[in-house]
Amino acid sequence: MTDKCILIGAPVQDGAGRLGCEMGPSAYRAAGLREALTDLGFVVEDRGNVAPGPACDIVHPNVAVHHLPEFHAWTRSLAEAAFQASGEGVPIFLGGDHSLSAGTIAGLSRRAKAESREFFVLWLDAHPDFHTLETTTSGNLHGTPMAYVTGQHGFGSFMPPLEAPVKPENVCMIGLRSVDPAERNALREAGVLVHDMRAVDEQGIAPLIRRFLERVDAADGVLHVSLDVDFLEPAIAPGVGTTVPGGATFREAHLVMEMLHDCGAVRSLDLVELNPFLDERGRTALLMVDLAASLMGRRILDRPTRSF
Repeated sequence: MTDKCILIGAPVQDGAGRLGCEMGPSAYRAAGLREALTDLGFVVEDRGNVAPGPACDIVHPNVAVHHLPEFHAWTRSLAEAAFQASGEGVPIFLGGDHSLSAGTIAGLSRRAKAESREFFVLWLDAHPDFHTLETTTSGNLHGTPMAYVTGQHGFGSFMPPLEAPVKPENVCMIGLRSVDPAERNALREAGVLVHDMRAVDEQGIAPLIRRFLERVDAADGVLHVSLDVDFLEPAIAPGVGTTVPGGATFREAHLVMEMLHDCGAVRSLDLVELNPFLDERGRTALLMVDLAASLMGRRILDRPTRSF
């Protein structure tokens, strides 16, 4: 892993159903992400916030779909930012709703292809975000990025073409507990590796992560981690607009991050769906910063005591 981290704000709001996620990048900065990474010995460059390019005039036949021109514009800008930054260090994208991953993963997969490396994605989320523009009923486009980046049908000319679609079998989703029927069928047909919270309860989170990381290691792969706040139990992470009870505990989440650090394959990270308007005295932002620090090498014995 490189000794340089690149922070990139992605104040994307258009994919979600309620306001607030656009304040996420500022909250991560205020919660001390840069300082935590610096303390770990990294050189940290904060490139500020990405801005979307001009929006195209796009209308989809599915009348539920909203903010598609903005989604298209954000995806293009973030894909280019991800491609450039991933050639210089470990980019950490500060969201913003989860629609941003359509851009970040597209750019990162393109980088892996340019380097002739196998690309993998670990998706830590209560939702698979595997709807297409045709199957979404809410029209909230933060529910579509994984279907898009894996090249599923239903995007066509409405989204930027993918130079390097992600192989569905190289995607592992852990923590799912809210999946629509259309997504369930699409995930099965695509061959995505899915572990819902029942699997976590029955088997423990460590064996599930370990088996996937062994596959990444065997392929000498590059791993991207996309961490949604709602992967976590809402009692410890209330600052999100899509709370689903029964999420990962504090220790389960930190264990995942510690194992990811140990594997040495992580080259990029999304931190998404933080809504500071719904948070309690910054506790969710602080927890997400702690998790990012664990992924980047903070040991459990080095964790500071914090008073709220």
